[in-house]
Amino acid sequence: MRPEVALPILLPLLSGAISLLFWRSRPMQRFTAVAGNLALLGVALWLLVAVKLDGYVVIQMGGWQAPYGITLVADMLSAVMVVMTAIIGLTLSIYSLASTGPGHERFGFYPLMHLLLAGVAGAFLTGDVFNLYVWFEVMLVASFALLILGGEKAQMEGAIKYVTLNLLASVIFLSAVGLLYGMVGTLNMADAAQRLAVAEHQGMVEVLAVMFMVAFGIKAAAFPLFFWLPASYHTPPVAVSALFAGLLTKVGVYALFRVFTLLFDQTLGYTQDILLWGAALTMVTGVLGAAAQFEFRRILSFHIVSQIGYMILGLALYTPLAIAGGIFAVVHNIVVKTNLFLISGITRRLQGTYELKKMGGLYRERPWLAVAFFLSAFALAGVPPLSGFFAKFVIVRAGIEAEAYVVTAVALLVGLLTLYSMVKIWNEVFWKTLPEDNLVPAEEVLVGDDSRMVPPSLWLMYLPVALLALFALLMGIFAEPLMAMMNQIGDQLMHPQGYIDAVLGAEVGVEDVLIEAPEQEETP
Repeated sequence: MRPEVALPILLPLLSGAISLLFWRSRPMQRFTAVAGNLALLGVALWLLVAVKLDGYVVIQMGGWQAPYGITLVADMLSAVMVVMTAIIGLTLSIYSLASTGPGHERFGFYPLMHLLLAGVAGAFLTGDVFNLYVWFEVMLVASFALLILGGEKAQMEGAIKYVTLNLLASVIFLSAVGLLYGMVGTLNMADAAQRLAVAEHQGMVEVLAVMFMVAFGIKAAAFPLFFWLPASYHTPPVAVSALFAGLLTKVGVYALFRVFTLLFDQTLGYTQDILLWGAALTMVTGVLGAAAQFEFRRILSFHIVSQIGYMILGLALYTPLAIAGGIFAVVHNIVVKTNLFLISGITRRLQGTYELKKMGGLYRERPWLAVAFFLSAFALAGVPPLSGFFAKFVIVRAGIEAEAYVVTAVALLVGLLTLYSMVKIWNEVFWKTLPEDNLVPAEEVLVGDDSRMVPPSLWLMYLPVALLALFALLMGIFAEPLMAMMNQIGDQLMHPQGYIDAVLGAEVGVEDVLIEAPEQEETP
């Protein structure tokens, strides 16, 4: 029994249930949010250590042996993603103590947050395609409820676009699951991988691959069906925006990496070009959209799309180095993108707006906030020695080695345009003088020298921002050991037989020995 595989799913569900039990007690809900996510981080690190020691950690739920039961399985990729989920959950639960109002808390912010984290962890740990669909739907329900929290007009408009495209992806996903079961008679990913490799109708396998690619591409906000993201992520409370930015699209990227290295690696010759040019167009459209915006969260939302392109490019190149670089980009982006949204919330608290033209002067007023933004923004742009530089360097190097020169050139150009957007935010929000017509928000108090007094609760917003900015810096400083972990992930994904053996292999091996042993005894 390996409880460390199931606990990252069970703990958020338990925390959500406790939050519902204490629905009328805001202090208890707040305490449960922080304590529950702290416990989640502890079990996530336990799981990572177990995977580091054993390679794979598998549990068969209910004692039903795979492929007949529900399997939870953690390899290095799953374990790292669960750790990142726990880190984001903990930092956002602290940030929410100061940023989430009583109205949102009364309407279920904390239970929904726990439910979303359970769905994310479940998607990372499931070994079954149908249960992957189930966890996606859990995330969709929780994210939709968080998106409309508050019921403002802009939120409702964004939610309609968000749900419409994600429901389309769910329909395609469920249809692909049904076709997969009809074709191979199993939904266990390890078992399906073996059967798809010897399937008679390889043309149908390619159709399935494209269906999964479209479904997960929509979930990841890849070109061309990405517009739901910049239309919705700037509308909810900033803690919700940050939670979505850090985790939701990354689950779609994870699913692409999982199915195309495990189930459909034999179809990559057909789908690789689609992934390759889809990655390039995702990068370009996202960064051009960001360059045209002058609202803080809209810029960041378009850059989520742009950075997804780098991750998909790592998968499309399909070499161990490229896979490692793509996963490095995922981990790095989770940290810096979450932090940039959190910083946008602080600037909104200080200056009452997200519009860049109405902001300014924060470099002088809040130098530590400026440093945190600098570290996160320039990490996103790939400036050395920050984390984004090493992620993009590995992907570019892999692209050159694969002789994908055009797409590699696009990746470099997009990096420069990303830098342009980050410099634009820096100049408008931090460097230029605050416009005279800027109105002071109600929560700010002016004192005699016209400097702004920081409310005590604002330090609860500063703390997670400082921690994530430090994380981004340390990821760059200690890029070598982190890259060694990414290389281990790349090796596991490029050699899926280890995953298959971990789920199915031990029992099959015993049966093979029992069958073959009598034949060996009869041989003279």
